[in-house]
Amino acid sequence: MTANIGYIRVSANNQNTDRQLDGIALEKVFTEKQSGKSSNDRPQLQECLSWIREGDTLHVHSIDRLAHNLVDLQNLKV
Repeated sequence: MTANIGYIRVSANNQNTDRQLDGIALEKVFTEKQSGKSSNDRPQLQECLSWIREGDTLHVHSIDRLAHNLVDLQNLKV
């Protein structure tokens, strides 16, 4: 069975995550409140990538919430 997975990230603890992925039905959500300089330094992203299975769909508010730049995005390992 496939699942809709959400990854939500804001850069600081005082920022609000409510608008990200609002209205999307998700089976599991991973939320991170820290800088996006390196995807390797984000434990919730690493857990999300370990949890996701073939056929699942990963939802992010925008690509900059997932990766800092193109090289960072290309280096993500699922």
